[in-house]
Amino acid sequence: MSGLPESALAIRRAAARLCGQFGWVVLHEVPLPNGRRADILALRPDGGFACIEVKSGARDFLTDTKWPEYRDYADALYFAVDEHFPQALLPAEVGLLVAADGEAALLREAAVHALSSPRRRALTHRFATIAASRLAMLEDPAITASLRAALRAQ
Repeated sequence: MSGLPESALAIRRAAARLCGQFGWVVLHEVPLPNGRRADILALRPDGGFACIEVKSGARDFLTDTKWPEYRDYADALYFAVDEHFPQALLPAEVGLLVAADGEAALLREAAVHALSSPRRRALTHRFATIAASRLAMLEDPAITASLRAALRAQ
């Protein structure tokens, strides 16, 4: 079970559902090479990546100064918020997903910051490795420690 507050979890679920409607596959809580952790990293059908930062309220956004660091690991950066979030706080160049009643809508596309080919290749490998290791851990929980150690070594 996630350690997220219920409001953030509801926003994350709705955003992930919307990604599925776009044909994007998602991973939650993805550790990035810069030490940050993406709330949602989505691999799009074109091979591009979207990073979606979940914000449960204005205080959550205003106290978070690290969100620009996600741009280096995605072609597009989005915020996912609920319908009560004061949207005027969010920067215009960042995409916007708004969640309500278990669903989300794309209100604004993100500016595109295309990843370099080497970074995209490395991120695709990381995405696949994390996804495969999470599946392996579901099938055989005893493998958890060795997989975590291997992922830290990357």
